[in-house]
Amino acid sequence: MPAIYPFTAIVGQERMLRGLILNAVDTRIGGILIRGERGTAKSTAARALAALLPRVKVVQDCRFGCNPDRPNTWCTECKERAALDGHLPFTERATSFVNLPVSATEDRVVGTLDIEQAIQKGERHFEPGVLASANRGLLYIDEVNLLDDHVVDILLDSAAMGVNTVEREGISFAHPSRFILVGTMNPEEGELRPQLLDRFALSVDIVGIRDARYRAMIMERNLEFEKDAVEFRSKWEPKEKELSNQISRGRELVDLVTHTSRDLLSIAALTASLNVDGHRADLTILKAARAEAAFEGRTKINDHDIAVAAELALPHRIKRTPFQQAEMTTEQLQERIEQLAGQAMPTEGESEEAQAEPSQPQEKKT
Repeated sequence: MPAIYPFTAIVGQERMLRGLILNAVDTRIGGILIRGERGTAKSTAARALAALLPRVKVVQDCRFGCNPDRPNTWCTECKERAALDGHLPFTERATSFVNLPVSATEDRVVGTLDIEQAIQKGERHFEPGVLASANRGLLYIDEVNLLDDHVVDILLDSAAMGVNTVEREGISFAHPSRFILVGTMNPEEGELRPQLLDRFALSVDIVGIRDARYRAMIMERNLEFEKDAVEFRSKWEPKEKELSNQISRGRELVDLVTHTSRDLLSIAALTASLNVDGHRADLTILKAARAEAAFEGRTKINDHDIAVAAELALPHRIKRTPFQQAEMTTEQLQERIEQLAGQAMPTEGESEEAQAEPSQPQEKKT
């Protein structure tokens, strides 16, 4: 297996790296779309993240890598084995990296049920697809804009629901399908349909670094890696291990992260002020802010966490005119959040009940 370029050795592109890390901390966020010109380390970063991630505990001999500590997410086969044996042994494996080809069909992605075998022998036989291989790993789609829209829809559904269910002729099979979804594309080759674009939780637009010093650093590191990849990786191993451990701690902490009513109002006020359609952005910002807090070792989110999350969750959801500024920085977003939160906070006289359940608008009497 060829050596993989270290994640921590990638120069610049901090927003892309942070978006990948947040999805690694909490796979429930729903994936990231990286849009940018050729040669900007998009695929390098995805592969490097998978190599960096900690090993995962899986049910032994399970084709889908079920988590032994979460029986409610087990595949149909593991549930049947547990019902017979009462106990399932486990082992550990490296985080998988699955590269989805552009030519992939629906059956190749979701898997297939052998109806003929079921009818003739009365046995259910399921042939796993890409979603099975990607469970608890990283699913990478290069040139996602060239993939069939229906297949993209299936992938996004699975990333959001965390389960893949295949049903044919009254026979069904389900298995967990929780993965880090990373899609990359070059906008010059065509855009994704708006409804598919919105379903990617996070998005980042990247361009080549213009600073000559950083470009020189990129050349130096790449030449060093090509000369002796093993030596180069060992040089960066301490930083890789440190980041891997930080992600592991974040995963353990993320479900303990709390938020306040003020935080929810801040997120809602921000998305409303930017005329963002629907409520997917609000939920994504909250999830990503919780992941950011957990990654930083905290159990409460703050305005900076919300700003970092919004910077990744809003770019592909904001409608812009040709004269509007292309992006808002984290600092600008944080300043705006603080300002909007102050305006949205209820007054002291309002009761807790009013804050918990806003009153419904009354019908106008004619």
